[in-house]
Amino acid sequence: MKLKNESIQIDFVILWVDGNDPKWKEEIAQYSEINSGDKRKTRFRDWDNLQYIFRAFEEYTPWVRKIHFVTWGHVPQWLNTDHPKLNIVNHKDYIDEKYLPVFNANPLEINLNRIQDLSEQFVFLNDDFFITSKLSPERFFQNGLPTDACIMNTLSSSSGVGHFVLNNLEILNRHFDKKTVLKKNLSKWFHIAYGKELFRSFFLLPWPRFTGFVDHHQPQPFLKSTFEEIWEKEKEILEQTSASRFRNCNDVNQYLFRYWQLIKGNFVPISMKDTQYVTLDMDKLRSGNITRLITAKKYSMICLNDGEGIQTEEELEEAKTIIKAAFETILPEKSSFEI
Repeated sequence: MKLKNESIQIDFVILWVDGNDPKWKEEIAQYSEINSGDKRKTRFRDWDNLQYIFRAFEEYTPWVRKIHFVTWGHVPQWLNTDHPKLNIVNHKDYIDEKYLPVFNANPLEINLNRIQDLSEQFVFLNDDFFITSKLSPERFFQNGLPTDACIMNTLSSSSGVGHFVLNNLEILNRHFDKKTVLKKNLSKWFHIAYGKELFRSFFLLPWPRFTGFVDHHQPQPFLKSTFEEIWEKEKEILEQTSASRFRNCNDVNQYLFRYWQLIKGNFVPISMKDTQYVTLDMDKLRSGNITRLITAKKYSMICLNDGEGIQTEEELEEAKTIIKAAFETILPEKSSFEI
């Protein structure tokens, strides 16, 4: 598949950690003793299904220019590290040495613009984001802008990233006036593609400040220049997060850059009906709900979030088996990214 404009180049960036690596476990144990923050094992578990993400890249998004694979230093044994589209990025390749080692995704995310040879247009993915059917480049970028859904929301205290979002909103409200922003790009804020989600934005119109946005937890298109602009304006805050070895309440995260794009109008409105987010638990897995979600291909992109619903090692192994069997149904053939 070729881009309509072949001069346009789109990269993918994916973060991954092998929580079973003995050397990594030794290092995180060392720094856990002297640093506060979020150290839950669910932040670092390896689900042994990364190969299906790469199979999907080859099968469903063959137009991608380059895949930047960001790791602590380890790579899966099956990965073909000589693949011409693959760029293995060690944390030390783009994170300042004084902040290393880091066991917090936030510093890794907010410094993505420093990755060598990263294209201006790129899509960021976590290692629990899966593409399950063919996608065109225009699903992520149109007319040089990221595609997105700008839907207002209120901050939920139960959100696992609530503190980060609040910090992001404080920055945004300092830089932008809500009334001015809405007048400038009203058609993008209230676009028919959002469907019934429009009611959220209508109900939040009276609030004078930005109170949050609906986050779909799916592959996110970015402009590298957005990162560079915010680094220029908020260097001190971003450096503070860069120095955060473990997640803590003072961090900002990659949503800041997404929200900035939305508020500036640097996006093309689309529907998010082709995406689905689900938090994994054993009931959903044993009932076949997750298997059907994957094999039916009703959604082009799904996030299988590792929450607190899977507690024991026995449950984890059972869950892995169920998920891998489902992906084998739709992506049974090895990709050229596998040895």
